[in-house]
Amino acid sequence: MTDKQKTAPEKKPVKLATDATVAETVKSKPVKVAKPEMAEAEAVAAPASAPAAPVAPPAPVAPPVIMHGGIPAGPMRPLSPPRAPAKAENFVAGDHVVYPTHGVGKVDRIAVEEIAGHTLELICITFDENRMTLRVPTNKARTAGLRKLASKKQFEDVLAVLKGRARIKRTMWSRRAQEYEAKINSGDPAAIAEVVRDLHRNAGQPDQSFSERQIYESALDRLAAEYAALEQLEKSAAIEKLIAHLKSE
Repeated sequence: MTDKQKTAPEKKPVKLATDATVAETVKSKPVKVAKPEMAEAEAVAAPASAPAAPVAPPAPVAPPVIMHGGIPAGPMRPLSPPRAPAKAENFVAGDHVVYPTHGVGKVDRIAVEEIAGHTLELICITFDENRMTLRVPTNKARTAGLRKLASKKQFEDVLAVLKGRARIKRTMWSRRAQEYEAKINSGDPAAIAEVVRDLHRNAGQPDQSFSERQIYESALDRLAAEYAALEQLEKSAAIEKLIAHLKSE
């Protein structure tokens, strides 16, 4: 053996891993494998421990838009407030009364009559101009709006309304005509005076249309009938006095 061969380090034999060695290595470090049943239980239990997310309220639904001729319509408004029932009053034969939709009449009599098997106490009212007789049950007179004539003090306020400034809304005439008719049929003399004031035309102002003239004359006639009965005048004289109270420019 030479010196070179003696000084060379000895090579250690390489140990090759066999299947048995790999098995021992795996066996020495066990790996935890979650069972399917435990995984499912943890998945179900996790949301329960977490706080529930807040549910957003449903968004409000916008009301449908009503179109008129391709233009969205505005909110509907009542033509006029509902008529309040008249206060409870005792009527006797000979009283002048006001029925909202017919105007001034006179109590002819109060009698008990049998109608359709029911006994009713009726107030019989005659309207000379219309040649009409109206029978109103006494227990329905208040809700029907039947009332006595306004007092002279109340009519002073009505005359003050006539002297006021006309208030004409900038709306379609058909809409205003309905409002005027509602005021006339309300039986309220102050509301009727507003119609007369708003539709009256002084000299130099534009003439009324045909429908305006009709509503104006209806309101003036209704107001003059109550004023004439209150002041014991002829209706024509009452109309002249009312027109004299209207504001002139």
